[in-house]
Amino acid sequence: MYNRKTWKHVFKLDPAKSLTDQQLDQICQSGTDAVIVGGTDNITLDSVLDLMSHIRRYTVPCVLEVSTLDAITPGFDLYHIPIVLNSQDKKWMIDIQHQAVKEYGQMIDWSDVATEGYLILNPEAKAYQLTDCRLPDADDVIAYAQIAEHMLRLPILYLEYSGTYGDPNLVKSVKQELKETQLVYGGGITTLDQAREMAEFADTIVVGNSLYDNFDQAIETAKVTKD
Repeated sequence: MYNRKTWKHVFKLDPAKSLTDQQLDQICQSGTDAVIVGGTDNITLDSVLDLMSHIRRYTVPCVLEVSTLDAITPGFDLYHIPIVLNSQDKKWMIDIQHQAVKEYGQMIDWSDVATEGYLILNPEAKAYQLTDCRLPDADDVIAYAQIAEHMLRLPILYLEYSGTYGDPNLVKSVKQELKETQLVYGGGITTLDQAREMAEFADTIVVGNSLYDNFDQAIETAKVTKD
């Protein structure tokens, strides 16, 4: 059983985007603490299985972030279930999760499942638009953090800036509200210095988009696990 709370750095791979086999090998051998498979659109079962089969050649933990029912498959070490806290549509908070459990509940090993409270903080992001989010201000974000920790008792709170680099001071303030809930930060990390800055406050940082924009620079961010 993997302890996700010890993860400092993870790479996130989008099944709808392409990397070479050599690049996938480098990711799995980079020293990152885990590899997450997940994306927003054009996610197919075949593309998810293709990534999983490659990652499973290595010992790095392999996580499926479930974004569509059509791409749920056994074989991953852990499954992360997003609920979008700042969505204005109840569908993204409970309805699609309810449908998934209705279909697959009898097959789920609940010890492998963790719920992520997502705050999507970039209005230009596909996920923000797809899930009909409202942009929270700093006070809103702190309130969501308190809800995640004390009311919903979520195992994970994910601050998702999705392609833009967020506010380290806000990440620091959110972390101060959390004792049990794991704080995950993702968005705009392209350099080791940025990785170190966000890792100072977040429990776990996620590096994803930059793998497809500047692979060599992105792979360097895994060195934060050795700091």
